[in-house]
Amino acid sequence: MYSFIKSQISSNFFQQRFSNDGQRFVAWYLRNILFRDMNETRDDITDGGKDKQIDAIVIDDDRSLVRIIQGKFIQGGSIDAEPLREVLSAWLRIKDLARLQNDGNAKLQRKLSEVATALDDEYEISFELITTGTFTEAALQDLEAFQQELAKLSENEQFDATIHVIDAEELRRRYDYAIETDNPSINFDLKLSESRYMFHEIAGTPVFIAILPLRECIKFPGIKDGTLFQKNVRQSLGTSNAVNKGIRSTIIGDKRSDFFFFHNGITALCNQMQLEGDTLKLRGLSVVNGCQSLNTILSCSETVKKLDDACILFRFYEIPQRDRADKISIYTNSQSAVKARDLRSNDKRVLALKKAYELRYPSGFFITKRGQSAPSDKNKSEVVDLSGFAKNLIAWHSQRPNLSYGETKIFDKHFDTLFKNKDYSPENVYALNAWMAEVQKTWVESNPLNFNETLLAMKAYAPFHHLYAVEMCFSISNSLSEKVASPSKAYAAASRTAMVDEIVKVAGISLNMALEAAANELQPARRVFSPQNWIKTKACLAGINGAIRNYLSMLPMMPGGPDIKKRLNEATMLNPADFEYRWSAD
Repeated sequence: MYSFIKSQISSNFFQQRFSNDGQRFVAWYLRNILFRDMNETRDDITDGGKDKQIDAIVIDDDRSLVRIIQGKFIQGGSIDAEPLREVLSAWLRIKDLARLQNDGNAKLQRKLSEVATALDDEYEISFELITTGTFTEAALQDLEAFQQELAKLSENEQFDATIHVIDAEELRRRYDYAIETDNPSINFDLKLSESRYMFHEIAGTPVFIAILPLRECIKFPGIKDGTLFQKNVRQSLGTSNAVNKGIRSTIIGDKRSDFFFFHNGITALCNQMQLEGDTLKLRGLSVVNGCQSLNTILSCSETVKKLDDACILFRFYEIPQRDRADKISIYTNSQSAVKARDLRSNDKRVLALKKAYELRYPSGFFITKRGQSAPSDKNKSEVVDLSGFAKNLIAWHSQRPNLSYGETKIFDKHFDTLFKNKDYSPENVYALNAWMAEVQKTWVESNPLNFNETLLAMKAYAPFHHLYAVEMCFSISNSLSEKVASPSKAYAAASRTAMVDEIVKVAGISLNMALEAAANELQPARRVFSPQNWIKTKACLAGINGAIRNYLSMLPMMPGGPDIKKRLNEATMLNPADFEYRWSAD
């Protein structure tokens, strides 16, 4: 956990805003576990001279809670009684806010004034000791004594306080949980005065069935920004989708009164629901089947507002369990084909990757769902799409670009292999995306690398062979053809020597040479060479590798070749530690 956090706090956000790793560790906890935004995080940090063993104070008004946080960022060590005792005794001084405020630094003084107000409003206090280390037996005994002291204070009604000790194991658990719950929670009060409805319980699950006027649909929050569909396997596919066109046609046509009969209905899940009079109170609401419909209805909002004879069926299920909700989301989406990548969009490994990437690259965005688009303020060069990323992974790390075209297999058969590591480096995510962006620059109409026309006709999947060839330039140059170079280390080395374009060029020319060599090979009787079949087999990989070796060996004999050869050697030379064995996908 220490290495994982150490890697994440190396991002510019933490490095530029906090002066040491101790502060950065606490800031990481605030951002990733408590979901504080950038500005809130900076404001919460009190660490520094005269911080009185208080690294951060978080006032949580929603929960009526004050969090007093101290961090111990250590590698593979243990926390014994003495430093822990200092922390605990300092925390007990919270009983005397005036004295603590006088002795503290400026940030602590300001935050303690907020604490005083919160305590006047009967907020609870939660002491949180977060660490990447472990506790000695003596330290655990001190914790027990401190808990007893807190219990006495609570009994005497001085203030209510609890302590939470969060070690490396608990940090990992909380981080994994945060990833799965890092979606906005929507609460909504649905008015039923114009609706017909019934309540029932099936298999121990509260079920609420309602027939709502179509105009009530546009009142649901989170349709436009997609937050209402957080548990859905995909976002809106746009009004050009065939199903959505049919919905829209019914709304604006003369068959609107039959909308109820034409539509299969909407399925929504919530953590809790309660009927009070003619109001259904929904907490933790999410639509798992109906994203396309609600977006299309919203797109016709002005027409919908005027409709009195159009209605739709809604099914509300009270299901707080994540795994059960995921299954319902998958099984109820059958009107439009659900692809394998849709079913993986909410996988916690994908969400972990997204979270880590966007934390490392604040101006970037990781698209996980079909139909989703990056916000307009994001840097296009740092926008990564899950589908393309997975195809790049199998081409680079598994050295199987011949599998990159099969999205279904990638997200079904090979998913566990490709996404086995939740801690896959954000720098590698960025580098893979950057390498492919450079590759795609050569697959344009002007054809700068003079690709064979047959190769250009395979633009849907040949670029992944080009990406594979880029990686092989590093493996072959380092005499490690059975291993795979780190994308980020390779990109950094090539960028440092200004040889990214040249490596992409060598890889593209080698791919072209391999295809032409295969096309000129003698074919068995009654067999015709098919470039499309060739590029989808493993046989093409040996041809690409041979072409790279031949090109590099012939380079010194070309005009300007010796200098290019020397620069290529410098650009592709990496340390053995920068390579790993390929990920099997056979």
